[in-house]
Amino acid sequence: MPLDQLLEGVTSALDDAASVTEACERAVEVFAAHTPAMIAVLLPVQDHLRCAAAAGSWHVYSTLPFDSGVAGRVYRTGRRAVLTDVSADADYVSLGPPVAVEICAPIPGPGGTTGGAFNVEWRTPVDIDLWLPVVEAVAARIGARISALGGPPTESDSEKLLRHALSFGTARDERQLLHRSLVAAREVSGLSTPAVLLPGRAGARALLDDRNPTALGDRLAALGPEVLSQFTVRARRHGSGYTLGDPSQFGAHGFEQLTSIGVRTMISVPVGPGRDADADPRSAGGVLLVVDERAIRPDPAIPNLLELLAAHAWTSLDRLETLRRLSEKASSDPLTGLRHYGPFGERLARATPGRTALLAIDIDRFKQLNDEYGHQAGDRALVDLARTLLATLRSGDELYRIGGDEFAAVIEVKRPEEARMIAERLAQAARRQGRTISVGVALQAAAESAADTLRRADQALYEAKRTGRDSVRVAASNRPTSGVA
Repeated sequence: MPLDQLLEGVTSALDDAASVTEACERAVEVFAAHTPAMIAVLLPVQDHLRCAAAAGSWHVYSTLPFDSGVAGRVYRTGRRAVLTDVSADADYVSLGPPVAVEICAPIPGPGGTTGGAFNVEWRTPVDIDLWLPVVEAVAARIGARISALGGPPTESDSEKLLRHALSFGTARDERQLLHRSLVAAREVSGLSTPAVLLPGRAGARALLDDRNPTALGDRLAALGPEVLSQFTVRARRHGSGYTLGDPSQFGAHGFEQLTSIGVRTMISVPVGPGRDADADPRSAGGVLLVVDERAIRPDPAIPNLLELLAAHAWTSLDRLETLRRLSEKASSDPLTGLRHYGPFGERLARATPGRTALLAIDIDRFKQLNDEYGHQAGDRALVDLARTLLATLRSGDELYRIGGDEFAAVIEVKRPEEARMIAERLAQAARRQGRTISVGVALQAAAESAADTLRRADQALYEAKRTGRDSVRVAASNRPTSGVA
């Protein structure tokens, strides 16, 4: 029977194959010679299914997420799928040509696991009872041969690079980006200890993956800023480099400090543009260094891949820095540089009853200043006062501009009288500048919302202005309020 010949041909082709890729390709070629179908062998690599061999279609998907497509479902569940109406299956992913029948069988892996999926699609109806056992038998033979050859192919270095480069774009902050970059360097290079050496005014420092510490990394960091700076300058001046074997057999002139701590293999790649470190250490760039205590001769292509990885990481770092600056700009008053009402509201949400005091601050006769001397004079007064108040507050106190001439300070105190003392200090500082302010003070009470505390501070401010300005008033403890001045 023709199908018996198909199975015999597949078995023979698999036995002759010297690699997993060759086995999959030969099995697909034999199968395609017996039926005009679209055929694919999909094997798991890292977090997706990769198409190891295919035939019968002009277009194929190179990879498929585990949670996508019929093949993904078969791989996840280990159960075959037979479709006679592909439009009725929510998991079906079309390659383009219309499909009448799809049979997908799990490829068995070691120990009863699922090692992949063997997928066959016909454009015209076929006898399912005839073809189903054939597809399952071929899947079983492919699985057996893959196991005999040592298992499915591992993720290539370029695939690792791509996977990690994509992850850089979703890093939340610099710490997460650093961690992902170091993990990527470790996986792509195959070496144990990655680090980023960054220059600074006091010398270079080694940034290590604190989630995966190594003794070699600790010894590297302990070399100190001067030694790390010398190595960083040389690596940036001469570009990427790697070692060729055991340093004891070649001599490691100039690298004695590294070999003295146990480094036997090293790859170094410049990172970033390399601008003036004294002017801006963050913009100076650095060196991606990957080392190991084993004497390994790296593939010459690895430094090239690490260069690409470093470029992606630096671009992502620039993205995070840009987002940070935009966020600061969006949340800050462009005139004084103080944060405005949005961040102020967020800070109020973290207020602690009995410890957090709010100071409502208003410049006295500010409208008169604007009317007599113009808005430029008013703007200068706002900027000068903001600087004065900031310089007068304690470390940890926070100042916001929440209106035209309205400021608010959020302070943490141990005793209620501290809040009044700080408010009086602010009023004195304003007088020395030649201006006067009125200040209302309210200490958040137990079970009181921050919004109510702010209303009491505003009412105390109104009282200070009503009774002559240039003064401080403390709100009564959690008294009912009728309005905000």
